[in-house]
Amino acid sequence: MSVIFIMLPAALVLAAIGVAAFVWAARKGQFDDFDTPPVRAVFDDDDPPRTS
Repeated sequence: MSVIFIMLPAALVLAAIGVAAFVWAARKGQFDDFDTPPVRAVFDDDDPPRTS
């Protein structure tokens, strides 16, 4: 039972770090590009190098 007094605060701290990281990334504009990801799959890769 005493392990819950260690694990519960540790879980809350890790959850707070995760939420803080998400809020930081959202404010920095990491999730602003809504148009490129859906069409990125249809772009061809670079052409392979030609051999003589």
